[in-house]
Amino acid sequence: MQALVLEGINQPLQLQEVATPTPGPGEVLVQLYAAALNHRDVWIQKGQYAGLKFPSILGSDGAGIVTAVGEGAPAELQGQAVVINPGHNWGNNPAAQAREFTILGLPHQGTFAEYVSVPARYVQAKPTYLSFEQAAALPLGGVTAYRAAFTRAGLQPGERVLITGIGGGVALLALQMAVAIGAEVWVTSGSQEKISRAIGLGAKGGISYKTEKWASELTKQAGGAFQVIIDSAVGPGFSELLDAAAPGGRIVFYGGTAGAMQDVPPAKIFWKQLSILGSTMGTEQDFAAMVSLFEQHQIVPVVDEVLPFADGEAAMSRMANGLQFGKLVLQIKAS
Repeated sequence: MQALVLEGINQPLQLQEVATPTPGPGEVLVQLYAAALNHRDVWIQKGQYAGLKFPSILGSDGAGIVTAVGEGAPAELQGQAVVINPGHNWGNNPAAQAREFTILGLPHQGTFAEYVSVPARYVQAKPTYLSFEQAAALPLGGVTAYRAAFTRAGLQPGERVLITGIGGGVALLALQMAVAIGAEVWVTSGSQEKISRAIGLGAKGGISYKTEKWASELTKQAGGAFQVIIDSAVGPGFSELLDAAAPGGRIVFYGGTAGAMQDVPPAKIFWKQLSILGSTMGTEQDFAAMVSLFEQHQIVPVVDEVLPFADGEAAMSRMANGLQFGKLVLQIKAS
């Protein structure tokens, strides 16, 4: 089979011929029709991840058709169109992942290939209303957004929610799900164009995080503070989120791209009775609930661009530059 192979840190992805995997006991072989990129892939390429090994086939998101079933795997999966849950071995504690937890694409072969073999428990029927390219945009970002918004923050219909850094895959998927359940969504971004596009997806409004005292300005626009805030940056600006949060509010963050928290006055947290919550990925139950919510509301993930499989390195460069609005998807096989 053909696969995009990473030979070392800061090396370009190269299209190479490699051995097609064989499904082991309890596994299925998925012929991939589409795969989507995540920032995780870029960070691995840059060497900013633990447990690196080379050569590697990256990719956590994929959708395709089951073409072979290993011993003990459900025979009825043969020929089924599926999406792949990239989070493996969560463990028995729904509150937090086990030490054995892994994400598809490192240490095991990922979805930047024509075929991938995964345990049968980690495939789920592809929503029929989505193309393979749209379905591939769902898994990692979708389960991360779902767990942050619903499992951790407990977002409810009618609540006012702020989603920071709109434009990335997780933030947009969180926006789409929040709008679908009837929450009032506001956003921040460094790009006015991205804010405008978010409004087109159902957000009530937004503000540039480059604006001085943006938190007080946004709460004025929104008519009040936010019951829920979903963030991926943290960094020096985290204290602004404390100002934007309503008393008793929940602030959940699923990343720390801007670095450590700085100048966070404890009184702002305890006096306002705020909950500061960490979140990452999700359980198998989170994944199933996320797909179900998308199906129930017929939500279509935002795809920035679909590129040919051979253009994987160009897609990685686009993601590294932060130019995308939505998911970057590689078409591996035309459907």
